[in-house]
Amino acid sequence: MIYKCDYHIVWVPKYRLRILKGEIKTLVERDIGLLCDWKSCEVQELNVQEDHVHLLISVPPKVSISKLMGVLKGKIAIKLFNSYPILKQKPYWGNHFWARGYFVSTVGLDEEMIRKYVKHQEKEEKRVEDNQQKFDF
Repeated sequence: MIYKCDYHIVWVPKYRLRILKGEIKTLVERDIGLLCDWKSCEVQELNVQEDHVHLLISVPPKVSISKLMGVLKGKIAIKLFNSYPILKQKPYWGNHFWARGYFVSTVGLDEEMIRKYVKHQEKEEKRVEDNQQKFDF
């Protein structure tokens, strides 16, 4: 089967907490790859930042984006809560690690531009953040 169904997807932890770092970041990155392989999807770019995830992915036509996101967010949240029970103890998590919803955009002719953006956005945000800190009093 030949297809080109590429998507740029962004989603965030609940309250956009800056928690996707260290071992949690590693687990999220690894499990996104495993779950996407399981669903026959090809990860083209992945950037897990402290407070959000960027994913550029090729998805077969038989896989709906909403079901894919349900699998990614659901399975990863369950694994995070099982691996790090302390996350469940905080009163603001409840049983929900991720915020509701996600951003999704189809990727067309500007695929290379989006790929570069996903790949280099963290560096750009860090540069802007560092510049802002210089002027904080």
